[in-house]
Amino acid sequence: MSNLVIDIGSTALKAAWSDGTTIGKTFRYQGEKISEFIESLTEKDRPEIMVISTVRDIPSGYVRLFAERCSRLVLMDRNHTEEAVSRGIFPYISPDRVASIVASRYLFKGKGCTLFDFGTIMTVDFLEPDGRYSGGNVSPGCRTRFKAVNRYSGLLPLFDTPESFPCIGTSLQTSVESGVISGLLFEIQGYIDRFKENIVVFTGGDAIYFAKRMKNSIFVVCNLVLMGLALIADEYVKSAH
Repeated sequence: MSNLVIDIGSTALKAAWSDGTTIGKTFRYQGEKISEFIESLTEKDRPEIMVISTVRDIPSGYVRLFAERCSRLVLMDRNHTEEAVSRGIFPYISPDRVASIVASRYLFKGKGCTLFDFGTIMTVDFLEPDGRYSGGNVSPGCRTRFKAVNRYSGLLPLFDTPESFPCIGTSLQTSVESGVISGLLFEIQGYIDRFKENIVVFTGGDAIYFAKRMKNSIFVVCNLVLMGLALIADEYVKSAH
């Protein structure tokens, strides 16, 4: 594996070595010493291309250090939007969403896509059959909704995602669980029904949970972001040869 791809989200980091479109072992880190963890990945092996997608700011000193650990560093953050713009994607779109769109274009070429990413927030992005990016929406993710009910009600306890729940709540707990999950399911189904011709793609931490509860045919691609970053890295490899 010659390239290293890294996705730094709001709650965790995911990384993998890649070769072309092939992704190797995936690493996950959930802590504050992100820069030190990235350093550890490059101690023994020097990547040809290192692509870092991040929603957090990386100190400039670490950016210089990472650049020294590889032949080419590609940084995708709120200040480096070239990868989005060059692909016809709006510059305000977060880098992880850019990577997911790149991967979806590759996996479902010639097909319209409705792409759901279930994380701290839920994003919904739309691709035309010719690959053009139409736009997308953002709303609170599943666990974020449970936390909001607890935080802003002043009275309701914090519940977690249930394995099962009734259609209509019959207790305080099932009322909150059913309200949050049913609301999300109705929201998801609404998008699917509105864009019936599109292939539906789920990714993110809660992708499998919601895919199991949908009646529609769903493509679940758990490492969609890393796949997109691997494709971006591969483009740089090919352009250098």
